[in-house]
Amino acid sequence: MSVQFITRTAILLALTMIFQSFRAPQLVTGTLVNGMLLISAGYVGMWSGVIIGLFTPVLAFLFGIMKFPPMIPFIMIGNALYVLVFSGMKNKPVGMVLGSLVKFLWLSASVYYMLPLFGVKAPAVLVEMFTFPQLATAVMGGILALLVLSLLKKSLLE
Repeated sequence: MSVQFITRTAILLALTMIFQSFRAPQLVTGTLVNGMLLISAGYVGMWSGVIIGLFTPVLAFLFGIMKFPPMIPFIMIGNALYVLVFSGMKNKPVGMVLGSLVKFLWLSASVYYMLPLFGVKAPAVLVEMFTFPQLATAVMGGILALLVLSLLKKSLLE
């Protein structure tokens, strides 16, 4: 890991933390956080996005935003899958869409099927939060990321 990688990842993580601390509705916060995951992956590299994706649910819990700790590891995995699929598809729109679907399916399966395997029943409000809103925020965050990455690419070429 280079100093540049660490510095850029730290700055992008700090920005993501700022977005999380706004305590805006899920649609806004989720969109911004998902956008930051893909911006980090597209600008710094896949592992930057994965690292930030691993931190965000823990930080959300520490900020008092995430009030259901059993979901933390599932969110971490969902974020990593989102970034890995996007990066694996060369940061293209199809990778964002597939990554969004994979994250949505993973988190939906987590609240419906995985948590019960561990004897944990997800409250109805949690099930609602971790199903279709996850798909919406992943897609909207992905669109935001693709726009920002396009602008960054143009500004770096000039």
